[in-house]
Amino acid sequence: MDQSLPSHERLLQGLYRDYEARYPTSKAAHMRAREVLIDGVSHGARLFKPYPFRVTGADGAHVIDVDGHEMVDFWQGHYSNILGHNPAVIRDALVQELQHGLGLQTGLPEERQSEFAEALARATGAERVRLTTAGTLATMYAIMLARAHTGRRMVVKLAGGWHGSSPLALKGVGRRADGYDHVDSAGVPNTTNEEIIVVRFNEVQDLQAAFERYGERIACFIFEPCVGAAGFIPATGEFMRAARELTTQYGALLILDEVITAFRFCAAGVQRLYGVQADLTTFGKIIGGGMPLSAVAGRADVLELASESAPNRVWFNGGTFSAHPLALLAGKTMIEHLVAHEDEIYPELAAKGQRLREGVEAAFAGRGVLARCTGHGNDVVQGGSLATIYFPRQEDHYPRSAEDLQNPALCDVVLREQALKLGLLLHDVNVVHGLGALALSHEQEDLDQTFAACDAFARRLVAEG
Repeated sequence: MDQSLPSHERLLQGLYRDYEARYPTSKAAHMRAREVLIDGVSHGARLFKPYPFRVTGADGAHVIDVDGHEMVDFWQGHYSNILGHNPAVIRDALVQELQHGLGLQTGLPEERQSEFAEALARATGAERVRLTTAGTLATMYAIMLARAHTGRRMVVKLAGGWHGSSPLALKGVGRRADGYDHVDSAGVPNTTNEEIIVVRFNEVQDLQAAFERYGERIACFIFEPCVGAAGFIPATGEFMRAARELTTQYGALLILDEVITAFRFCAAGVQRLYGVQADLTTFGKIIGGGMPLSAVAGRADVLELASESAPNRVWFNGGTFSAHPLALLAGKTMIEHLVAHEDEIYPELAAKGQRLREGVEAAFAGRGVLARCTGHGNDVVQGGSLATIYFPRQEDHYPRSAEDLQNPALCDVVLREQALKLGLLLHDVNVVHGLGALALSHEQEDLDQTFAACDAFARRLVAEG
């Protein structure tokens, strides 16, 4: 780290001490977990210093931990619980299914597979659907399909773009001192560095330059319409149009990773708001209704490469638990509920999101701390229910990309990623990567509690200099 930038070591040590005093039972549980689980968890996003709390219950906007704290939760199942934790509309359907002797895995085709696929295709305009269990698998299979369809190898992706732990996209995810042009994981193919081209989000000229240089070798351009590492800043209309036009011009496929954004801004993919149809779209999170379910959907001629009759077959077999009966029921119930109530749900979420962002910024400003929220939207995507709190070094810094948000010279990353989380947890508010996702179940009192927690954290920042 640049020695001229604050390390916040004293602040962090104090937060660690207070957190351990408040969450002692979770500490003991974490120590036991480390004896059998690597780092005590099964997903890196659930791990933070000094240790994560352990939950015993979850309902609506809240989670309850082993120490008895009831917390306002903005993680919401990795952003998947748009209605909140364990919504009755999903839970009741699952209970009823199990009580009728159905719901657990059979490994055989069931009508609900086509019923779910029809619901997803109807909402999103996809011609064909193929199911699997996780966003990582969906993006991996989508890239495999694009390579098979085009006969090319190169993949264009965004700096900071996260497409799961797929070995086909593990380049340019995490920022290092020299930027994003590096492979992120050991154990991936030796060709990964040469086959993945990293471009900057919302920079049309950068995208054009990549296609002008490599166009005839590019199989696909894959990106999130709202990049998580960029604080859920949405793509500009110009960038989305350029993505569609350049992939068409050079014979590459446009893959939109809507694992997070689908059914988050409207009852479809967010691409609907741009007036764009991707060649392939990856879906996950919300479409499973809280169960493990993901999909690749899009053009029939591309997805038919997964057919056993395809001469150049892509082995897109989604795994033993693909199309799990309970996941299909939860997903179909969720999609149909969101479609039926679209005109009520999304304006309410957007309004709550705006109140959340304004209240958070006001809480910090009231203590003289420069902090802002992302997620305000643009001329295409109005402000929604995803947001990140960030701490810019300069008043006039407004991030447009992951580079702008993750660069410690431009934003205080330690405050956002480490100190803020602990500071808010001391006041029973759980955030991830700066904030997270609103659910429909968040009420005004939950927002007020969040504002109070931000105010307390801001007071601590001021007191500790």
